[in-house]
Amino acid sequence: MNETRGSKWALPHLGAAHQDAVARARGWAQLALVLVAGCVAVVMVGASSGGWLILLTGFALLALAGAGVWWMLAHRGGARLLGGLLAVAAPLGVMVLYALSGLWPVAVGAVALWAGALASARASLRSVRRPKGTHGRRTPPPRRPVLIMNVRSGGGKVEKHGLVARAEALGARVVLLGTDDTYVDPAQEARRAVADGADLLGVAGGDGTQALVAAVAAEHGVPFLVVAAGTRNHFAMDLGLDRADPVRGLDALTNGVELRVDLGDVSGRPFVNTVSFGAYAEIVQNPDYRDAKAATALDHLPDLLQGDSGPTLDVRTDDIQVHAPQALLVSNNAYARADPLGGGRRPRLDAGLLGVIGVRVDGPAQAAELALLGERAGSITSVTSRRVVVEADRERIAVAVDGEALELATPVVCTVRPAALRVRVPRHRPGAAYAPPTVDWRRIVRLALGRPDPRTIKEAYDV
Repeated sequence: MNETRGSKWALPHLGAAHQDAVARARGWAQLALVLVAGCVAVVMVGASSGGWLILLTGFALLALAGAGVWWMLAHRGGARLLGGLLAVAAPLGVMVLYALSGLWPVAVGAVALWAGALASARASLRSVRRPKGTHGRRTPPPRRPVLIMNVRSGGGKVEKHGLVARAEALGARVVLLGTDDTYVDPAQEARRAVADGADLLGVAGGDGTQALVAAVAAEHGVPFLVVAAGTRNHFAMDLGLDRADPVRGLDALTNGVELRVDLGDVSGRPFVNTVSFGAYAEIVQNPDYRDAKAATALDHLPDLLQGDSGPTLDVRTDDIQVHAPQALLVSNNAYARADPLGGGRRPRLDAGLLGVIGVRVDGPAQAAELALLGERAGSITSVTSRRVVVEADRERIAVAVDGEALELATPVVCTVRPAALRVRVPRHRPGAAYAPPTVDWRRIVRLALGRPDPRTIKEAYDV
């Protein structure tokens, strides 16, 4: 692993630390290819004893499970029941088939080797990528911080963790939202605080409230502070904050550093995480969704997936056009993996790009492909773009902005404002968890052969 200097693998324009990182990446890549070869060998041994038909039947059953999920989501009545049974019975059938045929050691061995190969491949890509994240700079503590706290967010985390008393003890003025049924605009409260001399705006609440206050902070050039008191706290997670202990976020008031991160914009409205269009956005408009998420989704998905309701979308990015996706996710910076539900991680918040993930599944065959190939299936489109334009066959469409259900006039334009937001975070914080990238086997082969591509060299420098 250390044969970097003086060999064709050496990259003279990289420093010694980066050379070592690339060398480690090469070692992990070589191990990944060895494990892939072992997986193939195990399968071949099992097949040589007449097990080809059984192995192929196992893959067919897994594909059938994917088709079953499609029938369950896209139909009602008997078709839904049949789909649900297939989705459960097919994987069980695979296990029973391999157990009765005596091929279960082959299956277990192949799965274990393949899992090891994937882990090694991701370790290779991780090794060559310096854990940069977003670097912070030391700045003086604020003198007149104002924190806006929603007492209803996250099931009452503000009260549960005693955030008001803690913030006031650290010199902050606290503005409470949600104390009664009267709606109070958090952006208006933020502007009033700035007019009164606030030199920092903070939020203890959900991502939607954070986005509104963040836009005011960016507009006036004052630092923004996040306290993870919402339900999911995606923005806090990608900032590397401790979501389990919201109180630790207040340490930024006295011992913090400042980050420069991007801010998304959707038709003039800010967002810090995601904007969703299509099926999910339509479903969350329903007033029953918050109290019965699964039942509401199952009730509406058949019409949405088969095109009987909901708008037909046309999406333009910088490089491609996507016609009629059933679901579309636009994120403030790209997710590490193509997860259309936005449940993953964003390795960076300062790349100046939107992440775009579109999904279109037209039937059980594509659902089966999705079950076998995951995010590499042809039904998933994943790109980055500086600008995304969403048009539709309707004047207004449902849009979910950081989880908030809205209706916006078409065309809906999403852009990103690079480094628009000054975020103050605790100097000592857990840090954002590593987001495993999608495995690109062509890159792995090039790394194993000592021929890194330009993207690898760039990542060794500055990612």
